[in-house]
Amino acid sequence: MKGAKKRIGGIIKILRKNYSHSRTALQFETPLQILVSTILSAQCTDEKVNEIIPSLFRKYRNAKDFASADKEKLEEEIRSTGFFRNKARSIINASKKIVDDFEGVVPEKMEDLLKLPGVARKTANIVLSSAFRKAEGIAVDTHVRRLAQRLGLSKEKDPDKVERDLMSFVPKKEWLDFNYMLVNHGRKVCQARKPNCPSCVISHLCPSAEDFYPDIKLNP
Repeated sequence: MKGAKKRIGGIIKILRKNYSHSRTALQFETPLQILVSTILSAQCTDEKVNEIIPSLFRKYRNAKDFASADKEKLEEEIRSTGFFRNKARSIINASKKIVDDFEGVVPEKMEDLLKLPGVARKTANIVLSSAFRKAEGIAVDTHVRRLAQRLGLSKEKDPDKVERDLMSFVPKKEWLDFNYMLVNHGRKVCQARKPNCPSCVISHLCPSAEDFYPDIKLNP
């Protein structure tokens, strides 16, 4: 992670200029909806989740509705997102916890969100940043983990450890948007199979660019 502290300011400045309106691609209107959508998005595209949630949220309007849902019916309704049995279990059990312990309202604190079944730090961070505009960490999904490693911001593979590394480099005032900027950049340019370094606006700040394209030189 050599030089990461020197480079992070330039990386953020350029990403913010190019992805100034970055936000989650998941569609939602309430904290509960973004919580459910984020659970559904695991190992699934945001586009697929957005296809099924309009009818889902018309049927299940609050935490009590999800808490009392028939598990087999909910499984069928979310089957197309994959891992539907585990996701249905998480949604129902998290909703029961919200009803029983939080008066039916999605909590606004990291420590409380992590008490919900099926909710880890990534999901909690997305709920906090998207629904409440609160920054208690940086959500680390596959895009963020990949770019953090390629940009030399972390050598870790475990999402929680990657998050700790990022939080040590990224100023807290940038935590809210940093995940979304990296996700957008990962989808459009720095893709998993092979990044498009010649078209990358931060390739000169990326130590991995020379590995993929030897003609690209990293700024000192």
